[in-house]
Amino acid sequence: MTYRVLSDEQAQHFLDKGYVVIHDCFSAEAAAEYTDTIWTRLGYDRDDQSTWVEPSVHMPVHRRLEVKEFAPRAWDAMCDLVGGEDRIAPGPAWGDGFIVNLGQGADEPWAPAGPESSGWHKDGDWFRHFLDSPEQGLLTLVLWSDVQHQGGATFVTCDSVAPIARFLAEHPEGILPGGFDFAGIAAGCTDFAEATGRVGDVFLLHPFILHAKAQNLLRLPRFITNPAVSLTEPMRFDREDGHSLVEQAVLKGLGVDRYVFEPTAPRERVIPERERIQARMKEEEVARLAR
Repeated sequence: MTYRVLSDEQAQHFLDKGYVVIHDCFSAEAAAEYTDTIWTRLGYDRDDQSTWVEPSVHMPVHRRLEVKEFAPRAWDAMCDLVGGEDRIAPGPAWGDGFIVNLGQGADEPWAPAGPESSGWHKDGDWFRHFLDSPEQGLLTLVLWSDVQHQGGATFVTCDSVAPIARFLAEHPEGILPGGFDFAGIAAGCTDFAEATGRVGDVFLLHPFILHAKAQNLLRLPRFITNPAVSLTEPMRFDREDGHSLVEQAVLKGLGVDRYVFEPTAPRERVIPERERIQARMKEEEVARLAR
């Protein structure tokens, strides 16, 4: 098959491992410009670790960059994975809601990724989850700083697509964000990775990939974002042809070539507590920026 950016090897890697890395999607200079207010927004001194009150902070969004213009290689790869530009909901953008890791678990011995790692989860705290949910057609990890081994990377379970696909297929009524047994799903997985890379790298992950925050023993500031790529319509697993790579991975996980899925409950928007917390954080950040 012909892709805009992906090689056949990368496409197969996505089907086998649930993710692909697109390198050099933007420059270190562009990243530095976009992240230059982080320390002011946090109220921390970048040169004085004693001011780093929280080891990890999920910041609110103030502004956004249009992916297609800012990072065209990443955009083209997204199109490759979901089956074309027309399947992506209008206006995908990367906000500056940085997930900052300044020293998560720095006072504990290093523990590599495994079933026992804490915090395994599937993103999507704002909707009821179905097998075909369009709200999150892809998960992205955008590296706004270098991310080294033991430096606060994201752990991923490369073999969680199949168990989550089976679970959602068994529940056509949908699952609310708190209804997953993530620890139990991770306990049955055996293939784990640490998403390290250079500033400008973008990890594109299947929406059924479990992931978790890793320790930052190095205490080097790590900045990432993980915006979702939404679809114009629900995924389909019974196409005569043209299944996207994301849909193919679900079918592979279910062990079938085609699958008819019909939700038995309405799609539902959920208002997460995160939104209230980040609204308050944004007010505080605006005040710091004004000063």
